[in-house]
Amino acid sequence: MADLEKEIMKGTTTVGITFNGGVVLAADKRATMGTFIAAKDVEKIHFLGDKVALTIAGGVGDAQSLVRLMRAELELYKYGKGRELTIKGAGTLLSNVLQGNKYYPYFVQLIIAGYDTQPRLFDLDLTGGLLSEEYVSTGSGSVVAYGLLDAGFKKNMKEDDAVKLAVKAVYAAMKRDNATGEGVDAIVITKNGGKRLSPAETKAIAD
Repeated sequence: MADLEKEIMKGTTTVGITFNGGVVLAADKRATMGTFIAAKDVEKIHFLGDKVALTIAGGVGDAQSLVRLMRAELELYKYGKGRELTIKGAGTLLSNVLQGNKYYPYFVQLIIAGYDTQPRLFDLDLTGGLLSEEYVSTGSGSVVAYGLLDAGFKKNMKEDDAVKLAVKAVYAAMKRDNATGEGVDAIVITKNGGKRLSPAETKAIAD
């Protein structure tokens, strides 16, 4: 079972970047089980609210369960308190869920990001480690993605530049990591809310 879990967790590349006024998240669309391509149109970036989103890498069932849980918890908080939970608060909540299940862990690596009073980006590991980042990548292709991110990231980037860097980092991973593929999905979140780029828009950036 442990060997099977390692194989299921193997694939994916996700990227998060902060820019002057928001955050961009990008991910590939391939799901693998070892060397087998299990699906070619997987959604790996999920909106949890109007201005907060989660990227998923790892076990698909574990990740989808956490998406459902977080959406419910954030809605309950909003209606109970009359305001949105901060991005750091959402990250802390998710961190506590992961830490509380470390003996029977969710096999995931996650990025939670969004905008409250400013852009925020957090990296989470399967035992609940929560790190604030300016840019981050997860998954099997992250070692390739970081090559572009380390060279191309600048503080207070413009939105267009951040989107291009995020999308190109995932496309670069697709060329070197066989568990990453089938195109790139990307979203942008600013103080005005979130939007998802069309497949044509992301492909045009790569071309």
